[in-house]
Amino acid sequence: MDLKQVSESVKKGTTIVGIVCSDGVVLGADSRATAGDFIASDVSVKLHKINETTGMLFAGVMGYAQYVLKILKVQSELYSMTEGKPMSPSAAASLLGFILRESVSEMGYAGLIVGGLSSKGVPELFDLDPIGGTEKEDKYTSIGVGMASALGYLDGVYSAGISAQEGIKHTAKALQLAMKRSAGTGGNMKIATITKKGFREYSKEELDKLLKA
Repeated sequence: MDLKQVSESVKKGTTIVGIVCSDGVVLGADSRATAGDFIASDVSVKLHKINETTGMLFAGVMGYAQYVLKILKVQSELYSMTEGKPMSPSAAASLLGFILRESVSEMGYAGLIVGGLSSKGVPELFDLDPIGGTEKEDKYTSIGVGMASALGYLDGVYSAGISAQEGIKHTAKALQLAMKRSAGTGGNMKIATITKKGFREYSKEELDKLLKA
C-alpha cells in the first residue's frame, strides 16, 4: 500500500473529533470498527487516557493503534518518573509522530488526535497524519469518514472562548451528525474532557442528556 492509499484508508471508517476550549480540550469518537463494507464491531475503543493531562484518539488499523498506544503509555510513565510531571500533549505528539514515521509501512496506518493541557495549563490540540506529519490546531479538528459532516457542523457553531462544557455538547452533536451521514461511523460516542480537574470521560447517560438539551 503506497502513502496515498494509506492516507485514504484512514478516511474510510471512524470519526474522531477534538476541540480546543477556554478551560481545556474535548476529545470524542464513535465506537464502530469496519472491515471494508462489513461492520466488525460497535464497541471499539478509540478514546484513550494517556495521563491526567493528555488524551489520544485514533482512526485506522486497530492492532497498529494499540501498538502505538502501548508504546506511548510506557513512555509517558517513564517520563513522569524521571521528570516528576506528566508528559504534555506536545511531547506526546512529537513521540507519536516519530513512531508513525518509523513503522507505518511495516505494521499498519493510523490517523491520530492528541490533546490536553501543557505544563503551564494551556489547552493544546494536535492532528497527526498516517506518516507522522503533525499540525497544531487552534480551534478544532476531525479525522475519518465523517470528518466533512463534523467539521461542517463545527464551522457553524464554534466560537473563541467556549467552555469545555459547551465543547462536550458540540462534540456530541458533531459525532451524531457524522453517524447519520456515514455507515462507517456508529455505535456509541465516547467523549472526554481534559481540564485542570484532570481527565474525565462522560457516560452515555450524561451525553444523551446533553443531546436532548
